[in-house]
Amino acid sequence: MTKKYIYFSLTWALILVTVFSVSSCRKDFSTVLSSGQLEFSRDTVFLDTIFTNIGSATYNLRVYNRSNKDITIPNIALEKGSSSNYRLNVDGIPGKSFQNIDILARDSIFVFVETTIDVNSVPNPLHTDRILFDTGAKQQDVDLVTLVKDATFIFPGRNSISMKIDSLTLDGTPTRIKGRFLTDSELTFTNAKPYVIYGYAAVPANKTLTIDAGAKIHFHDNSGLIVDKDATLKVNGTLSNGVSFEGDRLEHIFDVVPGQWGTIWLRPGSRNNEINYAKIKNGIVGIIVDSIGSTTTPTLTIKNSEVLNNSNYGILARQTNILGENVVVGNAGLSSLACIIGGTYNFTHSTFANYWRNGIRPLPTVLINNFFTYNNASGQEVVETRDLIAANFTNCIVEGNNNIEFVADKVDGSLFNFNVANSMIRFNDVNNQFTNVPTMDFNNTNLYQNIILNGTPNFKNTSLNDFIIGENSSAINQGNNTGANRVPFDILGVTRLMNPDLGAYQHIKF
Repeated sequence: MTKKYIYFSLTWALILVTVFSVSSCRKDFSTVLSSGQLEFSRDTVFLDTIFTNIGSATYNLRVYNRSNKDITIPNIALEKGSSSNYRLNVDGIPGKSFQNIDILARDSIFVFVETTIDVNSVPNPLHTDRILFDTGAKQQDVDLVTLVKDATFIFPGRNSISMKIDSLTLDGTPTRIKGRFLTDSELTFTNAKPYVIYGYAAVPANKTLTIDAGAKIHFHDNSGLIVDKDATLKVNGTLSNGVSFEGDRLEHIFDVVPGQWGTIWLRPGSRNNEINYAKIKNGIVGIIVDSIGSTTTPTLTIKNSEVLNNSNYGILARQTNILGENVVVGNAGLSSLACIIGGTYNFTHSTFANYWRNGIRPLPTVLINNFFTYNNASGQEVVETRDLIAANFTNCIVEGNNNIEFVADKVDGSLFNFNVANSMIRFNDVNNQFTNVPTMDFNNTNLYQNIILNGTPNFKNTSLNDFIIGENSSAINQGNNTGANRVPFDILGVTRLMNPDLGAYQHIKF
């Protein structure tokens, strides 16, 4: 290539850059003033409900110019001006007031809206404002509405000099878990105001956290609840006044978003934990239960409760002892219920249903095993077993959108005692991978009795984790209500004294 050609190419490149630069900066079309005939994608922007001093999600409003002329809107502004608690972004420009906004003919622009409100600074928890378009006789408006709630906030400590957020020390060892132990005055959660927890709130040894009926506990991102060794959790919900655990984003769009917070972790050595009439949803792991404290006394007794829509596990139980009645464990990214590394598990009239739709789910709805693996100092994989003292499922439903939704995975070397009776299970072994696996022989009456394989659950709405069964369910009248199997009322308080249905719900007519 000659120098002349190089010079010619560079010259034209500079000319092109100059042309594009000029054209991108200048307004190359003429407009007329808006005539007050704007149209909007909505007449009111509801920013749902937020907690005091916690920012909302971003909502959008579309502003349409339906005319055949390019127009200019002289003014777009919040009615309360600079004192407004709302924030706008008009076509990519942030602010609270905007001048001379153009919209091409038959085109539109976006207005984005956010807010952060201190409940103590507003006279009414139902906070409002308006976006005003133009002035005088041509003025149009769109209402903004937000409900702001007061709450009790629990924050981790912070070093006064470095401002570093405190981390928890567990078993005498510092961790990277941001949070702190609750004080004695914080060990009762009432229903007076919601609780919003940042980081992990931990229950100290020999203390009990009592959560009253009707209490609402909300967790920020990377937050949760820890019950330490020799500590206890008592969740005292009732049929008419349940307890909820979920994320701190109250806007409707977050209702079904998993993974918004961490977990409720019942650490090794925690004891006599009880959860009654609770809904635990949208975490990473709903509940982690660790370590057998007693082979006769459950580490966790959970009744009439739902654990729903968690990104990894619903309940992850590791060598522990759980008693469950009228439990619903719904959609999860891995397993709804994983009872691993042995332990003692007794579930009656419980529904385990996993219809995860946010990706491929590699594990069954219910997984039971008696082992764990790790790599030793030489890099070799080591398998260790622990006794599965019992894993009993009676009058249960195990369903999902995979072919294999129940797996009992045994490694020789430890006890492996389990029994499934009067239950409905999704198990369609299309690849015959379990043909010669003794624990998966549904004809073995020592392990399985009165099993319905691949029946019709007829759940009301699996995508919304609504697992009440309808009139066409195969689970109707299939339960056993004798002796210890008798759970006289379902999770909604409906009697099941005669001919009980399987699972946590008696059937209804949809």
